[in-house]
Amino acid sequence: QVQLVESGGGLVQAGGSLTLSCATSGSIFSSSAMGWYRQTPGKQRELVASIGSSGSRNYAGSVKDRFTISRDNAKNTVYLHMNSLKPEDTAVYFCAKFGPGSPLWGQGTQVTVSS
Repeated sequence: QVQLVESGGGLVQAGGSLTLSCATSGSIFSSSAMGWYRQTPGKQRELVASIGSSGSRNYAGSVKDRFTISRDNAKNTVYLHMNSLKPEDTAVYFCAKFGPGSPLWGQGTQVTVSS
């Protein structure tokens, strides 16, 4: 059974940086597209960044040039490097593994950016 475990969330001041990690198990990681989503109360989960099996990347406009998604296939891990954080980046961040059907989700990790 595939599992996704996020880590690295926390409290940071505006302008600061955080790196989120998502470790996967139970599946072939290197051939899977992966993504990071975020969600705030009362809002839909939104895609922040994605990375294909070939390494191609896509970003939401609100995080482009501040966030970087990367993957380490040897460690079955995907990362989200977040710089120049803003209070509006505060959310629960979820890792997702794309495949046939709906994405597979991790449990989420809270990121709080104080002003």
